[in-house]
Amino acid sequence: MPRFWRPLARAVTYTRWLHLLCASVVGFACSFVYPGLVDPDFGDWLTIYAIPVALLVPAGLVPVVRRAEGLQARLMLFPGGHARVAGSGEADGVSVAPSASWRDRGRTALWLVLRHLLGLSVALFSGQAMALVLELAGASVGQHVDSTWRFAVTGTGWWYAAGIPVVLVAMLYGVAGAGWAMARLAPLLLGPSAAERLAALEERTEQLLERNRIARELHDSIGHALTVAVVQAGAARAAGDPAFTERALDAIEETGRAALDDLERVLVVLRESERPASTRPTLQDADRLLDSARAAGAKVDVEVSGPLEKVPGPVTREGYRILQEALTNVLRHSGTVPVAVTLRVADARLVLEVRNPLPPERGTGHGGTGSGLRGVRERAALLGGHARTGPVGDEWQVRVELPVA
Repeated sequence: MPRFWRPLARAVTYTRWLHLLCASVVGFACSFVYPGLVDPDFGDWLTIYAIPVALLVPAGLVPVVRRAEGLQARLMLFPGGHARVAGSGEADGVSVAPSASWRDRGRTALWLVLRHLLGLSVALFSGQAMALVLELAGASVGQHVDSTWRFAVTGTGWWYAAGIPVVLVAMLYGVAGAGWAMARLAPLLLGPSAAERLAALEERTEQLLERNRIARELHDSIGHALTVAVVQAGAARAAGDPAFTERALDAIEETGRAALDDLERVLVVLRESERPASTRPTLQDADRLLDSARAAGAKVDVEVSGPLEKVPGPVTREGYRILQEALTNVLRHSGTVPVAVTLRVADARLVLEVRNPLPPERGTGHGGTGSGLRGVRERAALLGGHARTGPVGDEWQVRVELPVA
């Protein structure tokens, strides 16, 4: 379609036209009371434009009016699916929240006044254009039509019909221009305030943090289960002992079930945001991790001191995941080596330490992408603690200190 005709073929041109015509209702309603629409002069028209302003300004100061205007603007100035959902499309620039400050109320009042002035002008312009079309149609068939057109068409003749499409196109282009102006004004006068933008940014930040937390949960849980399964399967194949193979299969089954439980819990959170998630494992459930590592062939020694059961929920849950990641790294990168685990609660801090010998072929690093260790540091930082990971002498150490007060 040629660009010239495109504005006339777009549905948005006509929804914006309707939006402006709705705004003219207040002006015409007031004019019926005073000064009337019977042969009004220039002063009468000024009165018709001015009187509604005294009503619209107080209305704009009512907080809920901003929500009503925002919804109407979204649906009629920006029609389409995106106009009904925040987060995408042009309509994002229009708020649907009540006024929260006097600045918002002032902007809403100004919006109502400008919409009234432009809407009344468009209604009068459209009415005069349609009246002219009727005059031209009558003149083209040899009749004179008594219309509201301010300047009567003189004479008759079929050639008057040629002016009808010109008038209609001019009218529609005028309407399209007025609708475009309202669409540009809407984000300025009905757009989110600074407080609303800050709230939206905070909500977005919370969503990103939650997504990162879920990603870490899946990485730690599924990664641990797969690592244990791979190590157990390899050890069973190398051992060639039916009894050992049976124990390895039991360990793989138990670890897999635990990973499926974790996966189901995360999927419940993703599917139903209003539904509370099931209980997450804590450090008091650490025996499950330690037994899994031992079943994979690692020699795990554990030292626990202090009231572990009194560690706050967020700390003990994140501590469980940190321990899980540390043990997974041992099995993945060092194999079945001796592991020393320390859990100590003292001086209002939880100290979690995992140490294991570095295999000679690994040198001074564990290899891998480092995403698991980065997750350990992120968890510690979010809780106000700190983590240290890396080689210490001929050992690899993961040491995390978290405040518990």
